[in-house]
This record gives sequence, C-alpha cells and structure tokens, in this order.
Amino acid sequence: MEPLQRVIPTGCSSLDKLLNGGLPIDGVSLVYGEAETGKSSLAVQCAVNTARIGCKTLFIDSDGTFSPRRLSQIAYYDSEKVSPLITLVKPTTFEEQAMAIDNLDAYITEKAWLVVVDTITSLYRAELGESNKTFALNRELNRQVACLAQFAKTHKVAVLIVSQVRSVFAETYVSIEPVATRVLKFWSEVVLNLKHADQPRVIKALLEKRPKRRSPASCYLIIESSGICDYGRES
Repeated sequence: MEPLQRVIPTGCSSLDKLLNGGLPIDGVSLVYGEAETGKSSLAVQCAVNTARIGCKTLFIDSDGTFSPRRLSQIAYYDSEKVSPLITLVKPTTFEEQAMAIDNLDAYITEKAWLVVVDTITSLYRAELGESNKTFALNRELNRQVACLAQFAKTHKVAVLIVSQVRSVFAETYVSIEPVATRVLKFWSEVVLNLKHADQPRVIKALLEKRPKRRSPASCYLIIESSGICDYGRES
C-alpha cells in the first residue's frame, strides 16, 4: 500500500512545523540528547500516532526500557486500539540487533509505516567497552544504519533511530554529540537534538538537519504524562 501521506506526525504542532509535517516516509530520522530529554517518549508517541492512522510500527527496543505503562499513558484514550499495532522486538546483544534489522522483511507488512530503534547505540557501546574490535563494531554499526536507510527507501516507511550522547571536550567548551556521530548523521535525512531548557520538564528541540532547510531551527516542548507536548514558548 502506497502511503497516503508522506510523513508520520509527532503530535506536537510546533515540532511538526519544524519537520515539515513530521517524520519523513522513506528516510531515517535521528533523535539524540541527554538523559531525560524525552527521546523514548517521543519515539513511543510517534508509534502511537502511526497506529492512530491505522498503520503498524516495528519497535526495536535495544535498551530494554520500552514501558507498557508509558505506552498506556501516551495512548490514554485508545490504548486498546493502539497496542496491537505495535510489534516489539527486544534484542539483548549487538548481534541480535543486527539480526532484527537484517530480517525486517519478516516483521514488516504493507500496513507498517514506521520502524523505531531505541537506542541504536546502546548495545554497540556495551560491546565497545568489552572488546578491542572498535573498527569491526564501527563498520557493523554503519552497515546496520545503511540497511535501515535502504529499507526506508525501498519499502516507503519512516525510520526513527534514537541515540545516546557523548561529551566532546574542546579548549573553551564542552559539546554534546550522538555516539558514532559521523555514521548516524551521514545516513539520517533528519537530525533532531533534544536539550534540557531552563525549566523542569521543558526541552529545546533543535532541528540540525532536514532536506531543503539550510539553517538550524528550534522550538520548545514540555514532557507531560501524556507525552511530549507543545510548550508555547518562542525559540
């Protein structure tokens, strides 16, 4: 089935405006940020919105943190309708994550419009800390993200990958970047950085990359029990 729309809405009007409607069908979107900036809540929210337009999501939970309770909070008025449309896969090793990505055809039907990997770098980092195979692991991560990008193009689905961050120290400042920055940003058509703002539960969403946008743009959001919501503050 050819998608009737070209995006998956996030459910936040200010964020969807930045994204030109939502996550692009046929491309990879990267969301990264520090802990407690709403990355996983946003991923679940996109899965819920996909279900609400009658389509399915494959959710690869590489962190082991997918919460049915959080799902029911975000899909608070139609969770019984939404839940069956989200297929959960829980790899426990980087190799199992690779198998899940390599076998997407086994999970994806024509009514599946979204693939989520949360967090794509957690199992990679776990093995990186236990071995001296840095080059091989980097090459494998690159292959996995390339496969996701190709799958998005050929199957006309949106792919959302969530990444952890690392601190990058310079002489005069410290910046926050996604783990395996070059690999993830190279394959991603959309790059969204979620940052803590100056008030509790308020986050700044900085759109660093999007097709046809030449400069970064941002909006403010707030983390509520029902998900990520518009904050109403100008950036």
